[in-house]
Amino acid sequence: MNTYSKYCPNVYLAKCTERHAKGDIITVSTKYGKENESEVFNLIYEKEGFFFYSIIRTDGTNTQTRATAKAEKFNNWAASAQKKSNDYYEASQEGKDFLSLGEPIKIGHHSEKRHRALIERNWNRMGKSVALSAKANAQESKAEYWERKANDINLSMPESIEFYEYKLESAKAKHEGMKNGTVKRSHSMSLQYAKKEVNEALKNLELAKKLWS
Repeated sequence: MNTYSKYCPNVYLAKCTERHAKGDIITVSTKYGKENESEVFNLIYEKEGFFFYSIIRTDGTNTQTRATAKAEKFNNWAASAQKKSNDYYEASQEGKDFLSLGEPIKIGHHSEKRHRALIERNWNRMGKSVALSAKANAQESKAEYWERKANDINLSMPESIEFYEYKLESAKAKHEGMKNGTVKRSHSMSLQYAKKEVNEALKNLELAKKLWS
């Protein structure tokens, strides 16, 4: 059975008991028993009789599509919570014409019980409306986060080679500009940070090529 093995942030390899060739279609099982059909790319390493391959799912699922699905889920939850909040708010307006008159509760009058019950119902409904509105805002914030993530490219995707080639060239240009003075240094550590960006981009590009070239 082929299983997943974490290799680096965002990247899971297929841990296989048999050798495979690039382009082979295999089934990889999660720790929960779900099976995903995947395409083999490169043999990354061998260890203790197992073969570890870079893979992509044949159904097109990746970090971007998962982020898009999560954003949609949270947006749906936010819309549902907001609708319920609005419904409770509308319900809390029961008897508003009467209550707007500011009539005091008539102690001992036959209307006392109804008057108190009306106020209590509306108070409870307004409380639920406020709570659900806050919940909707929280879900919207989560949806916005995943919408931003839906545009991310990382090492789990073959497209990361071109992405990190671009990042490396940009980082090199920035570093060189700081050295020759064409790019302003905002603080004393700017040049060191720029060099660190170059090293990080180079490291990621080498990983991307190892995984997907």
